[in-house]
Amino acid sequence: MFEDENLIIGAHRFSSRLFVGTGKYASNEQTVEALETSGTECVTVALRRVDLKRQDGPNLLDALGDRWTLLPNTAGCFTADDAVRTCRLARELEIASLVKLEVLADPQSLLPDVEQTLVALKTLVKEDFTVLVYTNDDPVMARKLEDAGAAAVMPLGSAIGTGLGILNPINLELIVARANVPIIVDAGVGTASDVAVAMELG
Repeated sequence: MFEDENLIIGAHRFSSRLFVGTGKYASNEQTVEALETSGTECVTVALRRVDLKRQDGPNLLDALGDRWTLLPNTAGCFTADDAVRTCRLARELEIASLVKLEVLADPQSLLPDVEQTLVALKTLVKEDFTVLVYTNDDPVMARKLEDAGAAAVMPLGSAIGTGLGILNPINLELIVARANVPIIVDAGVGTASDVAVAMELG
C-alpha cells in the first residue's frame, strides 16, 4: 500500500519506523543515550510528566533539544477535554502540532476510552493538529478514527506496561489491510521479537 520506503505522517517523513518513548529512564542522560542507540527519529514525550517550570533545573525537553522530532502525547488524560488541553499546551510551547492522542478509560488497566478518544480527535483535527491516535485493536474503531481525520492509527499490541506482546495479530492484520493511513503498533511491545512481529504484520 505504501510505495515510499519512508514513513510519511502529515508533513513528516521518517526513515526509521521505530518511535521511542521517554518514560521510566533513570535520568535524562540515560534517556538520550537510549534514543541515540535506537536510531529513532521520533520521540514521544508525556507533557504531564515534564517539569515545565524547571523547578529542579533543566528538564527533559532541554535534554532532547532539536535532535529528534518530538511527539507530545496525552498520557495520563482520562477525558477528551483534558487531552485536547494538553495538545493545545504543546502547541503554545511551540513543541509541535504533531501529537499522539491517548485518552485512557481508567488508571488500572490503562486501556483506551475509544468514545472519548473519538471526541478529542474530531476537535484536534478541526484545529489543524496532525494526530496519531492510540486505540484498541478493533478494526471498526480503527476505521472510524481514520475517517475522523487521524493521520495514523496506533492500536495496542496489549495493555500499556504489560510487555505481553501482540495478543491479537488477526485483528491487527485486518486493521492494516483496510487502512489508508499508517498503522503503528503501540503498547505492550516488550521485546525486540515483539517489534519484529509488528513489522511482519505490515
